[in-house]
Amino acid sequence: ALGDLPVPWGQQHMPVVASLLPPCPTSHFSTPQAAFAHLALAFRCDVFTLQQRVQVEKRARDAAEENIQEELGQCRAALERLGPSCANADCKEMLEQLQHNLVVLSAAVERATSAAEKLGAVHQEARMSRAAEVMVQHVENLKRHHMREHAELEEMKRLIQQNSRNRQLAETQGELAQCSHPAPLLQGSARRRVSIAVIPKQLL
Repeated sequence: ALGDLPVPWGQQHMPVVASLLPPCPTSHFSTPQAAFAHLALAFRCDVFTLQQRVQVEKRARDAAEENIQEELGQCRAALERLGPSCANADCKEMLEQLQHNLVVLSAAVERATSAAEKLGAVHQEARMSRAAEVMVQHVENLKRHHMREHAELEEMKRLIQQNSRNRQLAETQGELAQCSHPAPLLQGSARRRVSIAVIPKQLL
């Protein structure tokens, strides 16, 4: 009977991702990186139970549809049993109207089931859209971080190359300075040797 329908398993145990996706994905987290880490963990956890949840939800839907069709079948059988008891035209007309209402109700149930599945798909799409928003924010942060590190690396390379050129220039200038000063040193040395040579041997 309809009153004995069990609560679908998915309503008792919602996916972890759904529980982590408020209207604003990052409202419960300090940074997009933290939200992304929680979502990644939730996705990995949900993967282990996904097939089980799909099978359970499918069985719950099929059981609900079977219960509804059983109730409608019992109503039709009751109306058919009442048919022979209706002697006057008004009673027969009312009976035919009830049978028609049952046909309309059965078609409405099928449309409601289809609409419920579409609504569930739209809700899931909305949750995935918020999850994708978190992932996009995380990727954008990674791109900005990469660009900043790349700029810092290029600046470091430029400074290193500049220091290397400055050091090479200083070494070159030092070598040129050393090459320009040996002549005076040699002249002074020669003068000292000459002065020593002219000293009389008697004084030595």
